[in-house]
Amino acid sequence: MVTLTKIYTRTGDDGTTGLVGKERRLKSDVRIDAYGTVDEANAAIGLARLHAADWPAIDRMLARIQNDM
Repeated sequence: MVTLTKIYTRTGDDGTTGLVGKERRLKSDVRIDAYGTVDEANAAIGLARLHAADWPAIDRMLARIQNDM
């Protein structure tokens, strides 16, 4: 599993977001929008996992999908 740590940017909000490698993109960029879509899908899968607690095989499958996302 991937382990995330806290991230602080200290750059304020100028309508852009930073990517790995110090590239900056507008928050309206299609790439940034895709990140948000994946994040929302990940949250929906997390909710599905709550309801799949009685089905370990499904929970494991969803956990793998979340990790891959």
